[in-house]
Amino acid sequence: MKLPKFLLADNSDNPEDLYVVHTEYPRFVLNVEEEEVEWFDDLEGDDEESMADEATKVVEQAFKWCDDELAKYDEEDEDGE
Repeated sequence: MKLPKFLLADNSDNPEDLYVVHTEYPRFVLNVEEEEVEWFDDLEGDDEESMADEATKVVEQAFKWCDDELAKYDEEDEDGE
């Protein structure tokens, strides 16, 4: 099965929070509301600075993807009214 790069998630124990799951390396869960990241993979590499830059880049992509997805939901709600 081919998984999407990003998935939206929520949890009834934390109803105010929205999560983005990144399924590719480096895998992580981003709590969008709290702006916290839980990494599943160790960020390894010869150059720690480039790994940190890459991690920052993919987290920024996750935020942008989430914003784009939520905008699609808003458009659907507006069209449905």
